[in-house]
This record gives sequence, structure tokens and C-alpha cells, in this order.
Amino acid sequence: MILTCESIRLEDYLLETTEVDFNHPSIIEKANELYTKASNEDEYVRVAFEFVRDEIAHSWDIQSTRVSRIASEVLFFEEGICYAKSNLLCALLRAKGIPAGFCYQRLTLGNTPDTGYCIHALNAVFLQSVGKWIRLDARGNKPGVDAQFSIDDEILVFNVREGYGEYEYPIIYREPHAKTMDALKRNTNCSYMCHHDLPTSLE
Repeated sequence: MILTCESIRLEDYLLETTEVDFNHPSIIEKANELYTKASNEDEYVRVAFEFVRDEIAHSWDIQSTRVSRIASEVLFFEEGICYAKSNLLCALLRAKGIPAGFCYQRLTLGNTPDTGYCIHALNAVFLQSVGKWIRLDARGNKPGVDAQFSIDDEILVFNVREGYGEYEYPIIYREPHAKTMDALKRNTNCSYMCHHDLPTSLE
């Protein structure tokens, strides 16, 4: 899939926002810790991605009712849904001057269209070494899910099934989409939100 940047200015993908609060002391500390495990920028991206993927639980997987949103909050509680986890990965990357943004997929809630739809969030990161954007999905692996860091071929959590009404949004957004953040803001129970109050489209 051909990705299109929301902004032509690469520096727009390095900005701090309310949700991507990479100057928070805890984010800086974690970024510095992860940086010591990497020998170059690409390796840091992999290490940061794997940390968020593996060490930050997906709230649905652990059946938590907590709703986290801001990157530092996600890091503190060590959990969040994909919207929250993508905020944290973006913050860890931007903290080290690596351009990162947000991408989205429209997926069925269950395995078939009759279950309804939801928006799924993942990240895009610009790798200077190859001069291109790649997508990474730190949702969290589990049986049947094996997302990986890959420069050449995407290894994401979900493969979009067009025949099911699923589709990819080709835009790399500078900030987390307002619809996804609004869902996190207005809900206090993650289980209820995942069942009843996730956005079904970005339009």
C-alpha cells in the first residue's frame, strides 16, 4: 500500500502533543534506557517497538477495565488498547528525534461483518537509513498474532479483508486521530468501550 503523509514537513512528525508527551521524565528515562540496548537508530526503533508490543499489555487481552490515553500514563500503568499503545511508541521514537506518526485500519469487531466494525491504530516511522516510512503495529502478540519489526515486508497484526468491508487508511497522521482520542476521553470502563464505543470510521 502507498502511504501518504498528512504533512510534507518531516518535522511535524517530531512534535510533542498532549497525548505524545515525550518530554515527561518517565518517557525520557525509558527512552534513554532502551537506547542503551541499541547500536544504531534502526535498532532503537526495533527495541522501542518490541518494548511497547511485549511489555505494555493490551487492556482487552488482560480484561482490564482501565482506560489509559497519554503516553506517560500508558507507561506508568503498563497497559492500554491500540490507541494508547501507539501514543507511547510514538513518544518513545520522537523522544530520540525519530519521525513517527499514526496509521489506521477499519476492521470487523469479530470475524465477520455482522459483528460490526472498529478503528485499529498502529504507527508509521521514518527510517533515515532507507529513506522511507514503515508501519509497525505494537498492539501486542498472542496466539495467532505475530507482528514483527520489518523494513522490507510489513508483518502487522491484521491483514485487511476487503471483501469483509475492511480497509486501510493510507494517511500517516501527525497526531492521534481525534475520534480515537475522544473514545478514550469519554469512557471510564475499557471493557464497555471495546464492546460498545469504539469509532467505526474516521470520517
